[in-house]
Order: sequence, then structure tokens, then C-alpha cells
Amino acid sequence: MMFFVPSHKGPGACVTSNVVSMTTSASVHTSPGGAARPDGTVTDRLVEANEQYAAAFTDPGMDARPVLQVAVVACMDARLDLHAALGLELGDCHTIRNAGGVVTDDVIRSLTISQRKLGTRSIVLIHHTGCGLETITEDFREELEQEVGQRPAWAVEAFRDVDQDVRQSMQRVRTSPFLLHADDVRGFVFDVRTGLLREVDPA
Repeated sequence: MMFFVPSHKGPGACVTSNVVSMTTSASVHTSPGGAARPDGTVTDRLVEANEQYAAAFTDPGMDARPVLQVAVVACMDARLDLHAALGLELGDCHTIRNAGGVVTDDVIRSLTISQRKLGTRSIVLIHHTGCGLETITEDFREELEQEVGQRPAWAVEAFRDVDQDVRQSMQRVRTSPFLLHADDVRGFVFDVRTGLLREVDPA
């Protein structure tokens, strides 16, 4: 299923579905192998890019409230260009990302603030094919404990069935007592090879 989020800028404005072109790190001061330049770190390169960005920057005059009143929860995977994939523009949405795009207590914290203080109503959950969390297990916590002498308090949230994990995330959102709006919660799997979203049946 292809999923588009329309973009608009206020009541009565023309509704469109835009795709935003995003610059990747491959286009900014990399060596032929894709690594950072020998005369600086990756962070140095990012700071230099920001200086170039700021030189042409103009304040868009936006409010902190997302225009489309939607929050997107997605995996941190570097292959997901969410704004381009969903036709979103700056200011349209809140974007919350973590390993796996799973709904943790901290995601609930962000969604609660997003809804109660910044006016969002819809929630879109996005996992993807080939996720790294499908290749590890909760044993990772034990490995860390053996290495550093302390067991992490957080769960890895590893999974084997991506559809089932999307359903679990939807259920966590819908049953949270802190969220005001749980009637428009939809979950998807993004195919990293085709760029298409496939909606997951919550049943």
C-alpha cells in the first residue's frame, strides 16, 4: 500500500502531496571511499555543512505545533528518508526515531507531550524490512553486562516478526493512559528496496 501524507499551510490552503529532496552525506566532503576527509572528523564535516546551511537560512516563522497534527514513530535506520518517503515538509510533523521504531516508555513520553502540549492527533508507526533488531536477541544485554559490569535497565526490544512487532507497538499506543488520541493510529512496514509502505492489519 502506498501512503501519502498531504501537506498544507493553513485553512483554505491548497492541499498537495510533496516529495522533499534530501541531501545525503555522500554529497558533502567525503573521500572516494565515503569516509570523512582526512583533515577533519565526521562531526567537523557536519559543523561545516551547518555553517553553509546557516549562511542561506531564513527564519520560516513556524510555530512549534506540527501543521498536520501527526507524529511519526520510525526506526533510526539510515536508509529511511521519512520526509521524502511521506511527502512531508518542514513543520508538518513530529518525528520520533529509535532502534526498531518500537514504542517504548520514552516514545510514550514524547507522544504524550506531542499530543497534550503541541496538538497532534494522529500517530503513524513505521518499521522496515531488513531491520537490525531482527538479527539480535535480548542476550545483548547479558553481553553488555559481562563487558562493562552493569546490566542495562532497558530492553533490547528485538523481534523476529516485523508485522507482529508493529501490532505490538500499535497496542502499546492504544492502551496508554497518557495519550489523549488513540483513534487514529496506523502501522506500516517500509520496504527498503522499493520505497513502498505496506500497512499492517492491527487484528
